[in-house]
Amino acid sequence: MKYLSILTISLFTMFSCNLSEEMKTEKITILQTADIHAYLNSHQELFVENNAITFREAGGIASIKTLTDSIRATNPKGTLLVDAGDLIQGSGASVRSKGSIFPPIVKAMNYDVLIPGNWEVIYGKQVMIDLLNSYDTPVISANMFDEGTEKPIFPPYWTTEIKGIKIGFLSYNDPEIPERQNPSYSEGIKFTKVRDNLKEMIHELKENQKVDILFMIAHLGISKQLTLANNPDVEGVDFILGSDTHERIREPIEGAYTKILEPGAFGSFVGKLELEVKGKKIINSTYDLIEVSPENHPADPKIQKMIDDQLRPYQEEMQTVIGHTSAPIYRYLVVENPMDNFITDALLWKTKVDFATSNGFRFGVPIVPDESGKAAITKADLWRMLPVNENMKIGKATGKQIHDWLEKEINNVFSTDYEKRFGGWLVRFSGLTLEFDSSKPYGERITHVSIQGKPLDLQKEYTMASCNRTGEPISTMCRMKDAVDVEIQNYTLHDAVIAYLNAMGTIHPNLDGRSIATDLGSQAFSQMPETGYRFR
Repeated sequence: MKYLSILTISLFTMFSCNLSEEMKTEKITILQTADIHAYLNSHQELFVENNAITFREAGGIASIKTLTDSIRATNPKGTLLVDAGDLIQGSGASVRSKGSIFPPIVKAMNYDVLIPGNWEVIYGKQVMIDLLNSYDTPVISANMFDEGTEKPIFPPYWTTEIKGIKIGFLSYNDPEIPERQNPSYSEGIKFTKVRDNLKEMIHELKENQKVDILFMIAHLGISKQLTLANNPDVEGVDFILGSDTHERIREPIEGAYTKILEPGAFGSFVGKLELEVKGKKIINSTYDLIEVSPENHPADPKIQKMIDDQLRPYQEEMQTVIGHTSAPIYRYLVVENPMDNFITDALLWKTKVDFATSNGFRFGVPIVPDESGKAAITKADLWRMLPVNENMKIGKATGKQIHDWLEKEINNVFSTDYEKRFGGWLVRFSGLTLEFDSSKPYGERITHVSIQGKPLDLQKEYTMASCNRTGEPISTMCRMKDAVDVEIQNYTLHDAVIAYLNAMGTIHPNLDGRSIATDLGSQAFSQMPETGYRFR
């Protein structure tokens, strides 16, 4: 009886301890970066405050290190650091090195898990694989396969256990990468749609792997992430850690089945999600989009030295001044931007066509004049504004082709069916003026188009210029198909911009009304009224 009593007491004690552990509230911290785009150092950043645009210094990998280390120190056994893709492309040094500057820096950042974004493919499949595998950090993607063998290029998910809680991360990259970018970049990679295996993956993680809390890291853009959040297939995912469209989500966007977060771009912000977990269930969550201020988060000296060492071979070329601006150049508006007006004006000047176009790139932080009234434009800035440097091409298209192409491009940005949205920012141009109503149905949005100051003639043939995209038909110009008499020029996109700046010296680009959404006004930032989200 004595031994039985001792056994009973022991079992009761063990049960009580287990019950106590089960009922204990734990704190889990998830830190997220995304769309850093090779911005290793701090830079000028654009903010919208009191409905006005303002600029100040932000970002820097070494400052991110200081910030994330300080947060880890407050919850050392319960903090995970995640990157959601588009880390390695967006600077001249990244292009010149084909990304090789990044592995030692990424290793030193102590990420817990990373994913490839749509730009990780730019140097080709094998370079991408070698680079990402050299991080010595888990890299996951559930919809990227070797085209020949159908084998996954990366594991589809990653799990870990902290504070007795099993946490899973499932990842998806944008399946439209071969269309959004030069098709040659992603040659040999098969992308499948998210919903092709989403339910299967969630079942595997929740039922077989016994994951308590599940995150989806999605490089899909805010519109498609919201579509997923409202689809029952995503049930079981607690949060979508989003990226791609550079949105600054300051309060989680609530979908029917999960919530969406996205931490801006260029290393200017770190998303901080704090979870209170009891009985392995989330009982409360708070979110903060933290501005990476070099003043508040001084650069980690070890990381900064590493960055300086990696960038040193490229500094002389990248610091070369190619022109000046006497007005702020920025690129955050959805419809028209001073940065793109400058670029397309340069292309029109060089090509002498009826109108010139540029893709709706999301690259490039502001270039802001100092107290002298001017700011230098360097080769580093050029690579940040235009991350690819292919040859220009000139071709011809009818007014009808141009009208239909513009309707499609507008729909890519403003479709009410979020599944049909593509990219997120409107195509840019010079020599062409467009007015439209984004609230109208597809095919009815355009209210006026003029080329070279005259109304568009649907029967007339016009000359246009665009950047070549290796791997697509020569007759496709900035996604407009079936242009005729297309010729690739012997100069590149960068050559044209440099020549323009050499001729002009100092430029003063602004918003001149060449592209207006009449229902949105002249300064339209991305927004989703039904969710309350607005870029700020």
